[in-house]
Amino acid sequence: MSLLLYGHPFSSYTQKVLIALYENAIAFEFRLLGPDTPEYIGQWLQRWPLGKFPLLIDGDHSVVETSIIIEYLQLKHPGPVQLLPGQPMAALDVRFHDRFFDLHVMSPVQHAVAGALTGDDGKRDEARGFAVQKLELAYAWLESQLPGRTWASGEAFSLADCAAAPALFYADWVHRISDDYPLLLDYRQRLLQRPSFARAVNEARSYRHLFPLGAPDRD
Repeated sequence: MSLLLYGHPFSSYTQKVLIALYENAIAFEFRLLGPDTPEYIGQWLQRWPLGKFPLLIDGDHSVVETSIIIEYLQLKHPGPVQLLPGQPMAALDVRFHDRFFDLHVMSPVQHAVAGALTGDDGKRDEARGFAVQKLELAYAWLESQLPGRTWASGEAFSLADCAAAPALFYADWVHRISDDYPLLLDYRQRLLQRPSFARAVNEARSYRHLFPLGAPDRD
């Protein structure tokens, strides 16, 4: 039985796992969760009633939470691209950066999106203002960390970059990364040029009208 991945191509966290799957050419069946696939929604909620995606199914085994899914793939379905280094301290640095992108870049983006989805202009503006403050802090810190690095944790593409790619992609839509952060801009561009992420971006292109803050005409 092949791997099953429940999610949506426009979801940042679904993209995070898709990058890992594409990096190592791991065969899987994608089950898109949406109004046209109520049977998939039922299967997904039966396996994970907390209602978060993506969800990976490997035989009788369910795996949730994106960082755990990617580590699981490395353990159970390894490929030539090692997304978590074997050396413990290097792995710890990768895990730290993975959490940084999820918690300090993607979370403010989600906060801004949630505010926009309320339909209340005041809540929309308040949520976006909060996100801008948090993202500016994150951008400045990342700029200070990137000198001499090709990828988030050094010269090897890793779990941290799987998290960074969609996080920075959508963060720039919420609050444009300015020219004050040239290294971060270059890093975001390298991520967009990575074949695994470029594929995920293209697969989600037709859903851009769903972005409640308005998707810019770029990327």
